[in-house]
Amino acid sequence: MCTEGGLAPCPEVDDVVRLRIDLSYDGTEFAGWARQRELRTVQGTLESALTTVLRLAEPAQLTVAGRTDAGVHARGQVAHLDVPDEVWADLGEVALRRVTGRLPRDLRVRDITVAPAGFDARFGAIWRRYAYRVCDAPGGVDPLRRGDVVWHDRPLDEDRMNEAAGRLIGEHDFASFCRRREGATTVRCLQDFSWARETPTGADVGPAYRPVIVATVRADAFCHNMVRSLVGAMFAVGTGRKPPAWPLEVLGRAVRDSGVHVAPAHGLTLEEVAYPADELLADRVSATRRRRDGS
Repeated sequence: MCTEGGLAPCPEVDDVVRLRIDLSYDGTEFAGWARQRELRTVQGTLESALTTVLRLAEPAQLTVAGRTDAGVHARGQVAHLDVPDEVWADLGEVALRRVTGRLPRDLRVRDITVAPAGFDARFGAIWRRYAYRVCDAPGGVDPLRRGDVVWHDRPLDEDRMNEAAGRLIGEHDFASFCRRREGATTVRCLQDFSWARETPTGADVGPAYRPVIVATVRADAFCHNMVRSLVGAMFAVGTGRKPPAWPLEVLGRAVRDSGVHVAPAHGLTLEEVAYPADELLADRVSATRRRRDGS
């Protein structure tokens, strides 16, 4: 059976079907996505459930669109899994319900479908969209939202943050805002980075109420700690400690800056992953692989 880099079987083999898995999770109690020995992770938990439900001879090996860090949430995560076609033929209609029955309450699979030809959850994506939620109200975060909203103890000026964020849009080397990994490029195309306050809802919230501010961050891909570092830089601008031009100056130096603090993990949620039309998937995967390899 064909394998690719020692990972899951290649989807073009006749007796293998590639499944697309759409999932969501509350990252609070997970040590991130990636499987780790003796730690509770999203990948490890989901692979265990899939291996059992699908009765796989070998442990399931998922490929994911974006490896989230410990404490980071996901509403629109995507993964793929290659399984023998007879497995899917036997369980296809009931697989989702059975997997759901074996998962903890903080991890949900929303759908399991046969992926189109050429689909790759990681290399086929054309962009990922994250949201970062922060509350700067003096009274702190609504206790019902404490799991996905960070409290900032000083008022934030979203206009200043939008001015700074807009200067970073485009293709750049984001080494200043990433934790480097050996052999990996830090060049990314930041397609959207903007801040907006939520619309107040419900009863009168009082004169001290300040709606939660949500950052929308969308790019073709992200390197390690990139979103949380960008958000941390915006906090420095939003409080007036740094001018709106400062993040762009940091970006241009292409080295980590001690003034950039990584924002807390629990304010970050992977909201959506987008893919091209089915007939363009194979070309997208090839192009992404070449770019990541530097060839």
